[in-house]
Amino acid sequence: MVDRKNRVFSFLGHWFTIAPVARHTLAPRRVSASVPFRLTVPDTKYGEVRLSGRLHHAASDTLLVVVHGLGGDVRSHYVLSASAAAEAAGIASLRVNLRGSDRTGEDIYHAALTQDLHAILASAELSRYSRILLLGYSLGGHIVLRAATESLDPRVRAVAAVCPPLDLFVGARAIDEPARLVYRRHVLSAIKEIYAEVAGRRPVPLPLAEARRIATIRDWDEHIVAPRFGFRGADHYYGESSVAPRLATLAVPSLVVAAAHDPMVPAHTLLPILSGARPPLEVRWIDRGGHVGFPARVDLGFPGPGGLEDQVVAWLQGRAGA
Repeated sequence: MVDRKNRVFSFLGHWFTIAPVARHTLAPRRVSASVPFRLTVPDTKYGEVRLSGRLHHAASDTLLVVVHGLGGDVRSHYVLSASAAAEAAGIASLRVNLRGSDRTGEDIYHAALTQDLHAILASAELSRYSRILLLGYSLGGHIVLRAATESLDPRVRAVAAVCPPLDLFVGARAIDEPARLVYRRHVLSAIKEIYAEVAGRRPVPLPLAEARRIATIRDWDEHIVAPRFGFRGADHYYGESSVAPRLATLAVPSLVVAAAHDPMVPAHTLLPILSGARPPLEVRWIDRGGHVGFPARVDLGFPGPGGLEDQVVAWLQGRAGA
């Protein structure tokens, strides 16, 4: 009986990972009107890099900043769901493209590239907001948690991460396993698109033809990410960048939402790290859910409607006093 139940939940993990993407591809989710957000940041290699996003204004002094996962962008289904939850809560939201994710050929990004997020928070366009909440998904969740261990804009009151990898070494090893081939190919396809655009306008670490042949996340990090950002290799990148050893230094209330049957960030990669979580870090596990995809109603034990994003936004607002 237990094995049958585990098989069912494992199937649901795949279902809730794939179905929202398929549904969004066929019928993209609509959100409220937004305006373009643009910012240029300095870069030691390229001189400057342009960032982009979509800003949803509201009659509120609170702003939710949403950061997508590896291979995603501001149009990803979960990012749009977060903005919709912010709108329902009466607060503004900013959907952020990590550098190059808008396919403009500006650059690539990595799991600890927090300088762009810090620059975005400091931008004049966001100066009207007195309270800022951060919500990141998957790799974006790692980025917002990492930022919360650094010198953070004092207006940031709370941070939430949904399905984040926390130890980049074990996370890469897990997604590179043969059983996760479909998911790995999906992610690599997206980041290779970004890389191809960069290769068309800037110097890149590896010729495009060779980059296109890369078949694992570790090889991508070894041959693309590490040389681009000055790491000695993938292991050096993982060791310097992983947020797991830094969680004890979180500066603001922080939430990690993890799926027990996540097929991309498996529970066994998170349990040793999260089992001893202490304030200001809170952890919520979900049985019925996949990687950044969940049923329409999820009980995290927080107030508000039953959707995951609605509850996470309610938690963020509660911790921020908003």
